[in-house]
Amino acid sequence: MEELAARMRDFAQAREWEQFHTPKNLAMALAGEVGELIGEFQWLTPAESSSLDEETFDRVRSELADVTAYLVRLADLLGVDLIEATKAKLEENERRYDANLYRGSARKAPH
Repeated sequence: MEELAARMRDFAQAREWEQFHTPKNLAMALAGEVGELIGEFQWLTPAESSSLDEETFDRVRSELADVTAYLVRLADLLGVDLIEATKAKLEENERRYDANLYRGSARKAPH
């Protein structure tokens, strides 16, 4: 992840794009890319979404890369270690959502 963040940082610096890579702009770009990813699934049935044809799969793969790129760039700019943040979030969710109480349920845990 650090190597990817450094490569993206170098990419932005070489093009003098740091001026555009504010947290606000990166968050907005990330939301836009998530919207494009959602668009690839919008009218598919659950079964279709689980077995994409090659052309759709390639588009989804590309959108996932865009989402990842903006997420990694935003985290790098803010000094967030995505791996550690995700591990901490998973540990929190493991505490909040006891497997015996939430198995097979989509209900939210109380705060």
